[in-house]
Amino acid sequence: MNKTLTLDIVSDVSCPWCIIGYKALEQALANLAPDIQAKITWQPFELNPQMPPEGQEITEHITQKYGISVEQAAQNREAIIQRGLSVGYEFGERRGGGMIYNTFDAHRLLHWAEEFYLEKQMALKLALFDLYFKENGNPSNHAQLLSVIEKVGLDVVEAKSVLDSDKFTVEVRQQQQHYQSAGISSVPAVIVNNKHLISGGQPTEIFEKALKQIANEV
Repeated sequence: MNKTLTLDIVSDVSCPWCIIGYKALEQALANLAPDIQAKITWQPFELNPQMPPEGQEITEHITQKYGISVEQAAQNREAIIQRGLSVGYEFGERRGGGMIYNTFDAHRLLHWAEEFYLEKQMALKLALFDLYFKENGNPSNHAQLLSVIEKVGLDVVEAKSVLDSDKFTVEVRQQQQHYQSAGISSVPAVIVNNKHLISGGQPTEIFEKALKQIANEV
């Protein structure tokens, strides 16, 4: 069997379960290679579309959003850190909390990369995860976003023209609406061959089993 699956991963760059889920998926694909391979495209989802430019302290945000205590938020954060380590991802500077920010401009850059530099979209997405989680960065800050663009080898001048305009605003909003209309209300959501949904930051073995089953049906 030698099958190539199309994977659309709906996610946000400030979602810890999204990078955890991706790292588990990456392990699953490594285990299934070369029999099963994947073409992966990242699709937009905003956890906090109404977040103002200045952001919000994350513990304050989490306790308000989910109605939990500060202690519960700390326990959840520690569980996420440990789960990240189990799939080889170190949350770095974000371990102690920090701020949560609006991510819409990051999604516009990801759409730009998908449109014109698809082979670079993966590197950009992973670098944006690292900006937020490892470097305690701000994915709404244009200077920081352009630094990431330069790091992954994309055109900084072109990216700046995107950020300084409203380019891809309509397209990103349409994509968000498309996935929301399809019933995606939490992320990560991995859509396989535009048909099968694997929801949440699943363990490697769950991704492996699901992908194998889907590939056998193709």
